[in-house]
Amino acid sequence: MVQMASRRILKAVLVDLSGTLHVDDTPIPGAQEALKRLRNAPVVIRFVTNTTKECKKSLLKRLVDLGFGIGEDEIFTSLTAAKNLVEQKNVRPMLLVDDSALQDFEGIATHSPNAVVIGLAPEHFNYQTMNKAFRLALDGAPIIAIHKARYYKKKDGLALGPGAFVTGLEYATDSKAIVVGKPEKTFFLEALRSIGCLPEEAIMIGDDCRDDVGGAQNSGMLGILVKTGKYRPGDEDKIQPGPYRTCESFPQAVDHILNDLL
Repeated sequence: MVQMASRRILKAVLVDLSGTLHVDDTPIPGAQEALKRLRNAPVVIRFVTNTTKECKKSLLKRLVDLGFGIGEDEIFTSLTAAKNLVEQKNVRPMLLVDDSALQDFEGIATHSPNAVVIGLAPEHFNYQTMNKAFRLALDGAPIIAIHKARYYKKKDGLALGPGAFVTGLEYATDSKAIVVGKPEKTFFLEALRSIGCLPEEAIMIGDDCRDDVGGAQNSGMLGILVKTGKYRPGDEDKIQPGPYRTCESFPQAVDHILNDLL
């Protein structure tokens, strides 16, 4: 244990989704029951995710079909954060996202694009499309990265995330992307602001040591790393300070919260 939590008052638990509660369409063993136990505690739960592979409604349906009792208003996604930023900047984005995620950008003008929004879009990561994004950015269009994850977990193993493609655009155009998802501090603070909670009153559970745990702890929260999903041995050493706690899985993390923090 790196940080002491004994004098904290815990009001909220932020939970990552992919790799923490499920991998593709397979739940983490015991996760549904653990979530039910956590719901009986006097804490607010929010599910925070960087996923750009599907819109929020599709994501919610997947989770409900897997047996997780989750409401749409409990999910805070990096797609939502990206759309909010596009609206604030009043730009017309080239949307380099998976087709199934386009629904979360309804109402956003995309003609004659003057910005690039890039997420995980395997079907669109080809030379022609990336070159179009490159030319826009070279002409001064801001690059808005929904997140810069290095990789994520699929049923058949680890898969390349959007981070490599974002970094490629940055390198080629000698520019820096605006990142809106985890591990950005603004992402965590916005999720907490929506429930009226301070960082020191919250804890994050996730399988990504840098984006979930490191991002949360840099925002003033506690972070629990779970050894499921994209976790690889030695991940605990990739951030300083290290995770507040490392647990085998989401159910064990819930046990710790219920037994030691409340």
